[in-house]
Amino acid sequence: MLIIFRKKTFLGVSLILILLFRIIYQSTWVTAAESKVGIFASYSFSVLLGFSMREEMERGRSIPSLGSCPASAIPKLSWSPTVGVDLPAWFSSVSIALQSDSDYDGGLLKMGTPMVCLRDGSLPLPDASDNAFKVASSFKNGSSAQITSIQNMEQCIPLERNMTIKLTNEQISPGVLYLGLFNRIGSMRTQSKMINRGPTFTYTSVITIEECISSANWGPYCNETLNPLSCSSAYTDPNMKPVDTIVVCGNALGRSCHRENESKMYVIDILEVSEQLSIFAKDIGISEVSSSNKTRNASEITLMCYARYDAMPLSTIYDFSGNISDTPLLIHAPKVGRWFISVIPVRLSDVKNESLKACYSMESQVHQCPEGKAGLNCTFGKYILQTYVHMNSDYVDYYYLPLDETMPSSTTDFSLDSLSRSSSVLETDPSWTYFIMNIPKGAAGKSIQVKLMSDQNIDYEIYSRYGGLASSQSWDYFYSNSTSNSDGATYYKLYNSSQVLVRFYILYAREGTWTFGLKNLTQTTSTSQSTTRMSISLDSCPSRCSNHGRCRSAIDSSGLTLFSYCQCDRNQGGFDCSVVLVTPKGHFWQSFSLIASNSAALLPAFWALYQRSLAEWFLFMASGTSSGLYHACDVGTYCVLDFRVLQFMDFWLSFMAVVSTFVYLTTISESSKRTLLTAVWILTALMASTGATRSSGWLGY
Repeated sequence: MLIIFRKKTFLGVSLILILLFRIIYQSTWVTAAESKVGIFASYSFSVLLGFSMREEMERGRSIPSLGSCPASAIPKLSWSPTVGVDLPAWFSSVSIALQSDSDYDGGLLKMGTPMVCLRDGSLPLPDASDNAFKVASSFKNGSSAQITSIQNMEQCIPLERNMTIKLTNEQISPGVLYLGLFNRIGSMRTQSKMINRGPTFTYTSVITIEECISSANWGPYCNETLNPLSCSSAYTDPNMKPVDTIVVCGNALGRSCHRENESKMYVIDILEVSEQLSIFAKDIGISEVSSSNKTRNASEITLMCYARYDAMPLSTIYDFSGNISDTPLLIHAPKVGRWFISVIPVRLSDVKNESLKACYSMESQVHQCPEGKAGLNCTFGKYILQTYVHMNSDYVDYYYLPLDETMPSSTTDFSLDSLSRSSSVLETDPSWTYFIMNIPKGAAGKSIQVKLMSDQNIDYEIYSRYGGLASSQSWDYFYSNSTSNSDGATYYKLYNSSQVLVRFYILYAREGTWTFGLKNLTQTTSTSQSTTRMSISLDSCPSRCSNHGRCRSAIDSSGLTLFSYCQCDRNQGGFDCSVVLVTPKGHFWQSFSLIASNSAALLPAFWALYQRSLAEWFLFMASGTSSGLYHACDVGTYCVLDFRVLQFMDFWLSFMAVVSTFVYLTTISESSKRTLLTAVWILTALMASTGATRSSGWLGY
């Protein structure tokens, strides 16, 4: 009896060790791609929740709006529903308080450090380039003091256990602010894996938005009075060919007077794409309060003017500045939206006298070209692009074409040469052609694709800009040639660059107005017969996920924003699945090793057959065979049955093989063993059939 028990013990231990070897080896294989790039962790994305439920309070400087998110876990390799924080036009500040179990202590930043990323107007995408990691490296202890402006870029901050980010309307613009929590960033965040490994963390967040009681007050403390420049008249300039329209705007309250180094804030709204905004002061003088409000001329008075788009200007943070006591401040191609203007008298007199005030009449002029014209002296063509929807089983794309009743709705591109030749009033070289498109609300999770195609040579440069007219001096993204373009910018991705094809994406483009200026490098009198066509579209996923993944779409929790992302296959990664994580040769050997590892089941099966334990022999053989078929299907070799069926069989039979080994080692009666095995068979089958191996469980497939 002792000899039989020792044989059983040896058999049981051997079987358990072999099964553990299979499990460890197969689990290690699925992370081989991670070892390629030196990272052994998982990645995920979650967006903080916030809303604007106004809480009525007694009159004060502001009314707080409070939003909170209960304790939530960041799931591995998943993209959580996205919600943006809507900042009203009269907000003063937004405060984001975070508590998490992150282990970052403010030391050296690593690729595995969780981050919170912020972006104004569209979704953050930190692993589109290395810029987010470089920016995050400059922050210490979650401080927002170093955030000067996130109007035109993305900011990422390492996530700590307890941190608070506070941003004022001097740092960010009204509108939708998107916030994202990333549990590790990098190319492998979008890679499909069978088993997810790496740390997870939980977090809670509270978002507080403080709003000014009156829309006439602004600033971080709502102590700045806004003086709107109302536009009451417009006239045409007969000296311009073609004649342009000038909209005159002024302070409805008349002349303004204030002391030295005391700022006065003005605001003007630009309603459409314009050529120029002129800001100047008239009737400048000095008023001495002690002399019965007597006003006298001041030839050396200095009125410093600071202008900023969609946010409060400071003497240290502004878009444009100048002394408007001498010459107007000219802003070429101003962006559509609200402009804030601060005027500060700097030098009233050589003698210090606190009773002196600078007085002036504030005025501005908005220059607008006639319909269909834009650019230098309104001499070039401007075309409004209309949206056409193209749908198929996998994608919904929006193509933008010039308004033309003769153009069929199935067309996805248009002739650029014909529009370029007819757009210039004067035969100037080079000529420009402008296109204006609008991205509707809720489409911030899509990307703009721009494509030029020619049968000979592409003789155009492309300049794109958000909100205002694009030019070679003012642009957000541009393409001149294969060596001179915006390559390296966070949200710019160049895919094709040749003499006959240019194709690039603007990733997660902001909602609103976008303009494209195309500079024709050929002579207007050239007789070249080349044909160039252009295509502008709003795509779900860049480059169709490079044909190495599936494009997924989701709607945020508010139901107002649709965003798309790529779910890559096992060998690819990156936001567009263009990064090779496992080479074809490496994939072959890893797949072969994984499938061949199931042959380890032959050892316990042989030993069971030698001991005349036919039931155990059949179970070990079935377990090894089903596991091999499952992994062959999982790595894309061949699927004998449906993937879910094979996954169920692998889990069920492998678990039963372990249980049968333990039951075999027991000294209970044979009837008790059969009863116990029957109960375990039913229980494990029930567990597997109710989703024990589904992707939302412990498997990340």
